[in-house]
Amino acid sequence: MHDADPARYAHSAFQARCGKSGLHLPKISLGLWHNFGSVDDYATARSIALRAFDLGVTHFDLANNYGPLPGSAEETFGRILRDGLGKYRDELVISTKAGYTMWPGPHGDFGSRKYLLASLDQSLKRMGLPYVDIFYSHRRDPNTPMEETMGALAHAVRSGKALYAAISNYNPADTARACAILRDLGTPCVVHQPKYSMFERTPEAGLLDTVEKEGIGCAVFSPLAQGMLTDRYLKGIPADARAGKLHGFLRPEQVDAIRMEKVRQLAKVAEERGQPLASMALAWVLRDKRVTTAIIGASKVAQLEQCVAAAHSAPFASEELKRIDAILAG
Repeated sequence: MHDADPARYAHSAFQARCGKSGLHLPKISLGLWHNFGSVDDYATARSIALRAFDLGVTHFDLANNYGPLPGSAEETFGRILRDGLGKYRDELVISTKAGYTMWPGPHGDFGSRKYLLASLDQSLKRMGLPYVDIFYSHRRDPNTPMEETMGALAHAVRSGKALYAAISNYNPADTARACAILRDLGTPCVVHQPKYSMFERTPEAGLLDTVEKEGIGCAVFSPLAQGMLTDRYLKGIPADARAGKLHGFLRPEQVDAIRMEKVRQLAKVAEERGQPLASMALAWVLRDKRVTTAIIGASKVAQLEQCVAAAHSAPFASEELKRIDAILAG
């Protein structure tokens, strides 16, 4: 069993309101996309999750297909809940998603009512839970009416299998429409989860304005560009890094010379600020008040601790932001 650190809520500013809702999320959340699958070491995964909670990280973000193997991250997290974390269930914000390929056939992918609700039932079974706090449509389905997809999310909430409805990877126009449908159904959208980092700034082209207008939270994933915005790749690709794993999403060819030169220049800015590059990159996405939380992955407890410390970073000076923009534009 595990007795959580009684000081886990010592920094009240670490918890942020999710849009206009009553839900609060920590500024740094733990994502289980990597490092919690059946191919990973369970003891390490458990130690990361428990240390995260001790540090005030109450939000654990999953999806049906996280692993590998698909589904195994939810199984691992269910085991962690049974091995001590579960006694704090009412303090936890657990999210899962459906929208990418999970099983064969037309109802094992995208956004049909049949797929989303079947997937949620499977996710709950894998985690050993009666409900999740947040259930996401993981991506827009261009071939299914949005009313059907949002109706499935609303049904999940009304049935008590999810407390809040959410969307991920939706463009600004689809986000506004999804929010309108969910409001009309009486189950408002609470949060959008887009990809956002120094290397992926698409949300700045309308999406952040939309989430603010709709009054919903924004939980950004891959804020460290899957590890590139750290010091891990400055001297090549380590064997245990994501780009060095056959089952990783970050491929070696993405760690190219042009991008790594930008990383080196950014690392100099971080050094002058007196913090690691990873901490600066997280502070950068959190500089925008429309961003509620940054979802990070960690393969070691030390990485997690460094990321959480980023939430307490000094504000950026205007000249620092201009310098960062110039490096990224170069």
